[in-house]
Amino acid sequence: MTARYPFSAVVGHDDLRLALLLNAVHPGIGGVLVRGEKGTAKSTVVRALAALLPSVDVAPGCRFGCDPAAADPACPDGTHPVDEVRRRPARLVELPVGATEDRLVGSLDLERALTEGVRAYQPGLLAAAHRGVLYVDEVNLLHDHLVDLLLDAAAMGRAHVEREGVSVSHAASFLLVGTMNPEEGELRPQLLDRFGLTVHVAAARDVRTRAEVIRRRLAYEADSAGFAARWADADAELAERIAKARHALARVVLPDAELRRIAAVCAAFEVDGMRADLVVARTAVAHAAWRDADAVSEVDVEVAARLALPHRRRRDPFDEPGLDENQLAQALQDAAEHTEPDDDPEPPDGPGGGGSPEPEPGPDSGGPGDGAAPDTEPGGSGTASADQPPAVPAPAFRARLLEVPGIGEGAPGRRSRARARTGRVVRSSTVEGHGLHLAGTLTAAAPHQANRGRSGPGLVLRGEDLRRSVREGRESNLVLFAVDASGSMAARKRMAAVSGAVLSLLRDAYQRRDKVGMITFRGSGAELALPPTPSVEAAVARLRRLRTGGRTPLAEGLLTARRMLATERLRDPRRRPLLVVVTDGRATVGVGGDPVADAVRAAGLLAAEGVAAVVVDCEQGMIKLGLPARLAGALGAPCVRLAELSAERMAGVVRAARAA
Repeated sequence: MTARYPFSAVVGHDDLRLALLLNAVHPGIGGVLVRGEKGTAKSTVVRALAALLPSVDVAPGCRFGCDPAAADPACPDGTHPVDEVRRRPARLVELPVGATEDRLVGSLDLERALTEGVRAYQPGLLAAAHRGVLYVDEVNLLHDHLVDLLLDAAAMGRAHVEREGVSVSHAASFLLVGTMNPEEGELRPQLLDRFGLTVHVAAARDVRTRAEVIRRRLAYEADSAGFAARWADADAELAERIAKARHALARVVLPDAELRRIAAVCAAFEVDGMRADLVVARTAVAHAAWRDADAVSEVDVEVAARLALPHRRRRDPFDEPGLDENQLAQALQDAAEHTEPDDDPEPPDGPGGGGSPEPEPGPDSGGPGDGAAPDTEPGGSGTASADQPPAVPAPAFRARLLEVPGIGEGAPGRRSRARARTGRVVRSSTVEGHGLHLAGTLTAAAPHQANRGRSGPGLVLRGEDLRRSVREGRESNLVLFAVDASGSMAARKRMAAVSGAVLSLLRDAYQRRDKVGMITFRGSGAELALPPTPSVEAAVARLRRLRTGGRTPLAEGLLTARRMLATERLRDPRRRPLLVVVTDGRATVGVGGDPVADAVRAAGLLAAEGVAAVVVDCEQGMIKLGLPARLAGALGAPCVRLAELSAERMAGVVRAARAA
């Protein structure tokens, strides 16, 4: 058996090792998210942590790892004798990306149900991870329904199971550690904030460091047991230090001055909520215990802020991750004035506290997107030059969800409904689905037991009793943007609003793991500005370099989109497309006679092929011709105003293409 790579033998990655050790000292910190490029030993370091964790006392025979000294009174395995104790190493439980809901939370014990005819609960990975580490590799690719279950358990320290006639609640307190490659997509904000600390790892560029990594890895592969033995003393020393720091936690003092420093630093970085302040405080206490200090000092707060704030200050998926060291130093310096207690503190809402600040301009306050003054002539040809510099994108908002109707079978993602091998079980079936639907099978067999001569425990099953699980998840789509870059759209204020809206939709596509493409049309034709790609960053770069001006060849833009979608349908027939047309509808160039009629005919061709679409109406000014709505009617698609793309502006969910 191959020995596990020693934690002490890892070269570099100082922040990662420190973050893991501090969580081992104080599990209440909330776990670690490890971000980094492929091949940087993320998984190796996390798995090596298991050997350093202190052993735990468990009740013999308890499948949920209860501590006999403080057993869970609601443990499904009943009460445990306090005089019987078994000691075992803390577990590191891995949750694979393709895991099912049954595997995570547990399910009906199939063996006992079929052989004994009893309804019993089989624990899942959450029970196995109790008082240990739950490790999720590629956590950003985890299915949404599993993320929801994981969040609930991590927040409450308990897992609640209500399925297949089983109702169980058990303790599930664990250290959550996840690794991810940012190139493959970002995490949902709810899950991202649950991780106490985050670390970005990258391969060293120093030649000597890289050479040492290779030297140690080759030595480990040649003789893993001998290599582990050479580092055993160093690992044992770390394990002893973790145990010592755990015992020292209770005596570490968090002075009021340092508490105010923590609050001031978090306020300076404008993090959302109060979880950041609590995590920084817990991490600072753990770091003080780790260095064997009796009280938290500024150095502990600095380390804690560097590990706890980077993923909480990130406002946009396209923002560079990380924390600027100069900004942190400045925030700590500015926070020094808050370390002295106020002589006469005033309550925040007391007299003199002032009223509410003036509201920021929103979609209804005359900003870009709706109701702005006209910037061009009603004719639609525009007054801008043919190569006007690109407008500066407006601040992006949180885009509403645009979905493809129906149920697909595309690649796993987070946009539209889809049938999948993994996902939430929605029903049983005799002809479709994947895997055994146990409850449906037992229900189908139960009425026939007497006729089949059953005389004891267990069920008599026949082939016709078997039912399959029909599961539903989410798929990713091909989101194709057709952006009007003509002169009628080229006014600086208007194009800034359009760019901000498209940037918001691109951000949404990034988070939902879609492929994106972009077609722009202006002058006398259309061009494929960005072939379909999973790299949404490339689309953002093209958008920021977008040139505007000239006439409006709307029909040619739609026909180009039709040709591109036909090609993509051959390449990836299971990935359903969503066409997002961003225009004011004022076509001035056609392929025949009437430019508007040509655009409507082109839209009809797309509708006949079943292409799901949404039209973003960018028409502004005192005179509105209603051309985008006419185009949307031909496409069989909804027409939304630019401002209506904001999730904050309208309640509910936009269905991008309604079923006929």
